[in-house]
Amino acid sequence: MYCNSFGFREKPFTITPNPQFIFLSKNHKEAFAHLLYGIDNHAGFIELTGEVGTGKTTVLRTLLNQLDADSYRTALIFNPPLSALELLRGINREFGISSDQADNAGLLESLNRFLLQENAAGRTVVLVIDEAQNLEPQVLEQIRLISNLETEREKLIQIVLAGQPELREKLKGRELRQLSQRITVRYHLDPMDFRDTIEYVEHRVEVAAGRRLNIFTRRALRKIYRYSGGLPRLINVVCDRALLVAYSKGRGEVDAKIAAAAIADVRREGSGRLLRRIAGPAGITALAVLAYLAFSAFLQGDSFTGNNNDFSAAKPAANRPQAAIPSSLELLKAELANRTEGESARDAYNAIARLWGAPLIDVPSGRASASDLEGLAAAGGLRLSRFNCGLEALLRLDYPAILELSLPPGGERRYLSLLGERGGRLVIAPPLPSRASISAADLEALWSGRSYLPWKNVLGIPVVNRRGARGDGIRNLRRLLQQAGFPSGALTDVYDEEAISAVRRFQKAQGLEPDGLVGSQTLLVLYRASGAASPPRLSKKGDS
Repeated sequence: MYCNSFGFREKPFTITPNPQFIFLSKNHKEAFAHLLYGIDNHAGFIELTGEVGTGKTTVLRTLLNQLDADSYRTALIFNPPLSALELLRGINREFGISSDQADNAGLLESLNRFLLQENAAGRTVVLVIDEAQNLEPQVLEQIRLISNLETEREKLIQIVLAGQPELREKLKGRELRQLSQRITVRYHLDPMDFRDTIEYVEHRVEVAAGRRLNIFTRRALRKIYRYSGGLPRLINVVCDRALLVAYSKGRGEVDAKIAAAAIADVRREGSGRLLRRIAGPAGITALAVLAYLAFSAFLQGDSFTGNNNDFSAAKPAANRPQAAIPSSLELLKAELANRTEGESARDAYNAIARLWGAPLIDVPSGRASASDLEGLAAAGGLRLSRFNCGLEALLRLDYPAILELSLPPGGERRYLSLLGERGGRLVIAPPLPSRASISAADLEALWSGRSYLPWKNVLGIPVVNRRGARGDGIRNLRRLLQQAGFPSGALTDVYDEEAISAVRRFQKAQGLEPDGLVGSQTLLVLYRASGAASPPRLSKKGDS
């Protein structure tokens, strides 16, 4: 509503996670450093706690996006199940390994084999369990037993337990003392201070506008900070409301008065008084009557009509039987249920392999899983990168991708390909009966948040995570940076300070974390920005 007025390309203060708007305050950077230190040093157990809205999920998503698939295998369990058996099944499912066993012993055996294989390949396995404060002690004890999977030298799995402060209190209990003693890295995420709050607001405004704008006055920011206490989620809510208030008043900036009005509105909404202020008791009663009539008419399969200010009752159309038209979501569920996990993985992969001109796979009886696809992709000259991100971030990446879906009621995995986008509708493969696209909302109702992106590293550029790396791939990296408009000096085969600086500038311009590390995501965006190799893009065509 207010975006055009302020010159935003998109709303800057949504409460849904968006990697493009990631801002790491001092506290977030410290939390991230603790997590990375614990993982790289194979600490075994790492604990991250913080109040609701402090940005724990932001830190976790940043971490998972920075752990490159060439060196790490990651799994995120959000809102974990209540039983130890279901948790083990969920963990195995997230890692793409067998989860059909009926007991803990069988599931642990499959997990152990997977961990040994990854260890032999030189990869670190990371398990992140968010909202862990909701787990019962016996389930947390099962997690401790998972950490017993180890070699003579090191732990085979690094486990991050993240949750609200109640998690700390729960781990202090006597029955969980063995688990608590094993946690060697702990960090409690505090809210942002005033300086970080200012930088956070300015950062999100700059990203949304593509340039620096001074929209919020210092006094307005101080009021917002006092109300929010430095919690990013509350900052987003009140800043969004403040922009709406400013827009409605025809103002180009948010001053202290507008900020105060926005805070008052948010407080009224929180207590349920906003509706009473707008409509009053009579208005609320009228709205309730209208809602009841509309709902009743909906249930009868017809609509209500007005005639001389009277509502005529909708009558059952006995003489006009109409078959219910299934929604896109219902069609998608039915289509997925008719295919095995392996069949869906095979077909989703082949839909994208065709675009890259890579060999198609034909697995007998459709026996294929996400873990199999990596080897199959490599045999066909493709890499398979894993991502845990939102749909908007995946669309911005602009590459066809395989999406992992969770089919109710049991959470069985299925896969499909995202091939294009038009407005709010997504072109998928295989297409649904009678329609080739689906709404983003319907797809996200089943999407686990995990995606797999098959792609071709045409110039053989390696993952670069240290200064001084050498090779022809570094020379090609510097050439791509130059073609993308970010020169790094002489085209040498050394990853020196000039090259690191160019990568950071490129990452910042593309909305990536400017860490100077060259992983799969940075490479994918760099290939696209440089115009090299003409990789397949997400088609912008689709039915409406």
